[in-house]
Amino acid sequence: MPKREERKVFTHLIGRRAVALNDTLTQSGFRRSQTIAYRPACENCRACISVRVKVDEFRLSKSLRRVSRRNWDILGSVVRTEPTAEQYALFRGYLDARHGDGGMADMTVLDYSMMVEDSHVETRLIEYRALDLEGRGPLAGVCLTDILADGLSMVYSFYEPDEEKRSLGTFMILDHIERARRLGLPHVYLGYWVQGSHKMAYKARFLPQERLGMNGWERVG
Repeated sequence: MPKREERKVFTHLIGRRAVALNDTLTQSGFRRSQTIAYRPACENCRACISVRVKVDEFRLSKSLRRVSRRNWDILGSVVRTEPTAEQYALFRGYLDARHGDGGMADMTVLDYSMMVEDSHVETRLIEYRALDLEGRGPLAGVCLTDILADGLSMVYSFYEPDEEKRSLGTFMILDHIERARRLGLPHVYLGYWVQGSHKMAYKARFLPQERLGMNGWERVG
């Protein structure tokens, strides 16, 4: 947001208690980055709001149904939590196109490797590919996902920036909602939503959802 800077509080997620601690902290509005859990802690601002989708009650709107149909040929597959050159090339292209002025813009291949591998919690890497006749097409998107006791947390996702008409970011959220439903998990955690932020506006489309406020998780939609 213009003329605003974020202040954070953070703690380490390491050792035998990391999994349980990550569950508790995520439910309290924290996000994970490698072995760090953090959340905004600004003195006079509460603009960053944690958002989670209510999986069992979620229904596709007409616009989301169109996104699903446009990506009929995209298949998401859980792969080994190991970085690849193909992933990094997609990651680099995504950052350059969408977040060239962001805090992650200077991430090297080593930084990317650490983002994927440096985890003491239950983490999955999901690759999304447009299927070809041989059943394995080019890489279209990737999501690093934590499995929690009460849901899936989308830690970080990136996708082919030239495929704007596909709305791949939205499609990956829809896929995670379906994955959570199959696993019997009630929530998909989308991270922070900031009212008025164009880049985060898409998160408000997934209803019903809960937003974490001063009185706990409150339903919207």
